Amino acid sequence: MVHKELLSLYRTMLVIRYTEEELARCHQKGLIFGACHTYVGQEAISSGVCANLNREDPIFSTHRGHGHALAKGMHPRELIAELFGRSTGCSRGRGGSMHLFSPEIGMMGTSGIVGPCILQACGGGYSSKLMNSGCVSVAFFGDGAVNNGAFHEGLNMASIWKLPVLFICENNQFATEVPFSYSSGIPDIGRRAVNYGIPGFEVDGNDVLAVYQTAREAVALARSGGGPTLIECKTYRTRAHAEGMGDFTYRTREQVEEWKRKCPIALFRDKLSKEYGIHEQILSGLESEVLSMVTESRSFAENSPMPEAATAALHVYSPRKQNISEEGLIERKEPSRLITFTQSTHEALSEEMAVNPGIFVLGEGIGVRGGNFKTTTGLYEIYGPVRLCDTPISERGFVGLAGGAAMTGTRPVVDFMFADFILDSVGEIINQIAKMQYMSSGRLKMPVLLRGCIGIGHSAATHHSGSYYGMYAQVPGLKVVVPSNAFDAKGLMKHALRCDDPVMFLEHREILTHKCHVPQEDYEIEFGHAAIVRSGSDVTVVALARMVHLTQSVCDQLEKEGVSVELIDPRTVSPLDTKTILGSVSKTGRLLIVDEPPAACGFASEIAALVADSGFDDLDAPIRRLTGAFTPTPYSPSLEAVVIPTSAEIANAIRALVKE
Repeated sequence: MVHKELLSLYRTMLVIRYTEEELARCHQKGLIFGACHTYVGQEAISSGVCANLNREDPIFSTHRGHGHALAKGMHPRELIAELFGRSTGCSRGRGGSMHLFSPEIGMMGTSGIVGPCILQACGGGYSSKLMNSGCVSVAFFGDGAVNNGAFHEGLNMASIWKLPVLFICENNQFATEVPFSYSSGIPDIGRRAVNYGIPGFEVDGNDVLAVYQTAREAVALARSGGGPTLIECKTYRTRAHAEGMGDFTYRTREQVEEWKRKCPIALFRDKLSKEYGIHEQILSGLESEVLSMVTESRSFAENSPMPEAATAALHVYSPRKQNISEEGLIERKEPSRLITFTQSTHEALSEEMAVNPGIFVLGEGIGVRGGNFKTTTGLYEIYGPVRLCDTPISERGFVGLAGGAAMTGTRPVVDFMFADFILDSVGEIINQIAKMQYMSSGRLKMPVLLRGCIGIGHSAATHHSGSYYGMYAQVPGLKVVVPSNAFDAKGLMKHALRCDDPVMFLEHREILTHKCHVPQEDYEIEFGHAAIVRSGSDVTVVALARMVHLTQSVCDQLEKEGVSVELIDPRTVSPLDTKTILGSVSKTGRLLIVDEPPAACGFASEIAALVADSGFDDLDAPIRRLTGAFTPTPYSPSLEAVVIPTSAEIANAIRALVKE
């Protein structure tokens, strides 16, 4: 290496060390409100790896991510300001030590949860493969992550799909306070690579040139289509797990002092002087320049303003792209075709894939087989295995990958078959995908479509019958869609495939073959607009999915009895069209919510609370709910039939409410 490159490495290491030492002092003075996880002792790793990357190459990191951000090009001003909670911080004060975002330089975020960065880097690699961008993704993680399922699922996916990813394990020998020698059945991490059929290396993480050279070869391999590499960098953090924590209950002062003598910066400085003949004056001048910059950065951060309180709820969702209306389409139903719910969503997906090359589908059996519910039939033959990607049974893995892919510019569709299977990946959805736009202050978009079948029927029993939309609707940043018919399903899916928010698209299995009129022309239905399925004057019924059909089936008979039902289908649980519901209740004075899942803490409870809070004066009778039983779903038909509302029960509940 030429002197310029060597000095650049040394400068990066100094920036990290001096910034971290300044942050440690600031923490002691109370200038940092939350945790502060420093990178002292590990500077050679991020410096050596990131020196081989382009600005466009994305990196994904963990809670000890200061060094990764600085090595990727973040100015100390932005980092220090973030830990000070200032509006000039890299995450605009929303993240602190563990949540650092700067997508402008390829710093795609750090996470307080162990493991997601591994899966997200796979997603970055998948985007690169799909779009042929030539980018290499990097995951930085500690030794504790290699005992997490994300490590296995991520390395396996990267291997079978030959993704351009570097997995950099910074083995500092302790996961918080648990020694790696205790938590792992084998003493080394790099050797695990052979189990996945990928190259693996074990290097001295305190030798920046060794790290640089190994990473250089791995990056070249990835860019040439050779797939991923695992690099274990053996190192040691010489400060506590986080500033202010006790440090000598699980390790000794003598061990820490011994590793301080192996300081990567001191070792490299000595080598620069003795082996490369770089003059002391040059090294000292560089050190003074960096120290001055860090001091100025601290002053900048301290003088920066706090974020305005009015911005606290901004960037939970992406801005609306345009005003979308379905006006007039209802009237055009009759001349249109009759197609099934499944055909309508298939048509929406196929049409959008034809015009957007960034859309790809992940799932088990969605390739040649075409999906368990024919959701992707025939698309594999058109778009091939990269855009219709059959996955291993690793829900957390491919959902985490989908998050990383969305962060890096593509649009994944995850097909779960059954919504119950989504639960294996719920951490990735709630802690990562749903929060990413907010934590990045709107700079990262998350166009992820998560779809799966819900609902009780056909003796599917308890692991293939869940709905869960009430649970997901509690998650800020996530949109939850539950269509009841083919017309709505196509329009809502079109919108889901065009918006920049993560969408949970839940399809009731018992209505997939139900047909209705669907226009041939292109249309989309914006979320948050309920449908008035049937106008009436005596009672409002709010229902979703199959419950809409069961309610419809009794309305004509009730009309003959003199009971006029207004049936409202919200279509989306989040956002919820409260205006239409309240408007209907103000007209009828009565409300019945019919819902298949149990009442407790769910969709029916939310509607009842909404109307009690904002429409109480319009009520002529108590709000009533008719819901499923508070029980797991049984198998036997005789048991299954009594745990969800029936059409007869709906009719009787309406009759009883009208009499109150």
